[in-house]
Amino acid sequence: MVYKNTEFREKMQKRTKDFSLNLIEVLSRFPKTIPNEILIKQTIRSGTSIGANYREACEAESGKDFVHKIRICKKESKETLYWLELLIEINPNFTNELTELLREAKEFVKIFSSISTKFNS
Repeated sequence: MVYKNTEFREKMQKRTKDFSLNLIEVLSRFPKTIPNEILIKQTIRSGTSIGANYREACEAESGKDFVHKIRICKKESKETLYWLELLIEINPNFTNELTELLREAKEFVKIFSSISTKFNS
């Protein structure tokens, strides 16, 4: 295992899982329109992928593999932000419910950027 900070690793695994569960719960309340259904599927795919890729990163076989997987986490976080922004644009009445998810996805981008920069140094 390349990434040895057990406390941080476990905290992030829980945090990314909680994000996925919150995302699914909030999006399940959206109106069932064709645009919403398409965007919700995309958002859930990218949003749940953050945690899955983070877990893979924690089991990386080398430093290079770790950084690569952390960068995937960052990309998935950015993609999730995009889908959430689109959902807000077409569902402005759900802005308040999506604000926390947006904030958390932005935090993930910052965290994964920091990790990849520090580990790559």
